[in-house]
Amino acid sequence: MRTAFPTRRLAACAAAEGFPAGRPAGCAGTGGAVLAPVDGPERGRGFARMGGGATARGRGAAESPLRAAPRGSDHPPAKPVGDTAGPSPAAGPPLREAAPRPDAAPLARHPAGAQGAKDSPGLPAVPALGGAAPGAAPARPRRQPVLCGDLDMRIARDGTWFYNGSPIGRKELVCLFASVLRREQDGEYWLVTPAEMGRIEVEDAPFVAVELFFSGKGREQVLSFRTNIDGVVTAGPRHKLAVRPSPVTGEPTPYIMLRDRLEARINRAVYYELVALGQIEVIEGEALFGVWSAGLFFRLGRAEDVLV
Repeated sequence: MRTAFPTRRLAACAAAEGFPAGRPAGCAGTGGAVLAPVDGPERGRGFARMGGGATARGRGAAESPLRAAPRGSDHPPAKPVGDTAGPSPAAGPPLREAAPRPDAAPLARHPAGAQGAKDSPGLPAVPALGGAAPGAAPARPRRQPVLCGDLDMRIARDGTWFYNGSPIGRKELVCLFASVLRREQDGEYWLVTPAEMGRIEVEDAPFVAVELFFSGKGREQVLSFRTNIDGVVTAGPRHKLAVRPSPVTGEPTPYIMLRDRLEARINRAVYYELVALGQIEVIEGEALFGVWSAGLFFRLGRAEDVLV
């Protein structure tokens, strides 16, 4: 706890700290507050204003209330704390700047990378941001998935996924497996993750188109299909319609390309809607029945083979 000192003892302390002798406590600049020594490691280095809530040492030199005497006063300006001519006994010996080591390399002061080093001769080159540092280890090769062989997983013709003979009822899980499904050029289906890959069985197509959306008429018509995993594709240059024999039934079956050789089989109800939107076009002298979508004509069969 800070304690107020009598005037004589305060004057002696002020003289020891470099303040003018005979200056009364409560002089101009302190607002009439009583001065008390600062406790702790700063004891003997300055004074605090009792009741003022701030110390002269805690403020800047320009804000110190003990910086200057009021006008008309015969007291000379008070020296701010820390501005004494000699070092304080509690401050220790003055610090000396360390001499540079003769073997120390010069520091680059240009953070602009190689351009800054080029403009300043004698400074080491600094690699630009995003580039590999000289002598850095090469990038790690991408890890190859572990081959797990054939998995006990099957996709039925109606789009149902089975694992160990049991259907997978959670649609979210089916969508997760579908996101890592791949089809190779030889027609084999694989589930590929960064760690493992395994082959699965697909009876017909892995997906089924279950809903049709259309807009426009004739050549301006646009057809979109929703699959059993809620993906929506529009028939066009990237997603083409095709009719070919089913590997299960052998009957002509319509399919639409989704991505990376993965197709969706158009179910019977959607196919009937598709036929209702079809029309006959003569192409290269042959009458064909099909549908328009996104500026392309997709053949569904010969005009005489399709019942409209």
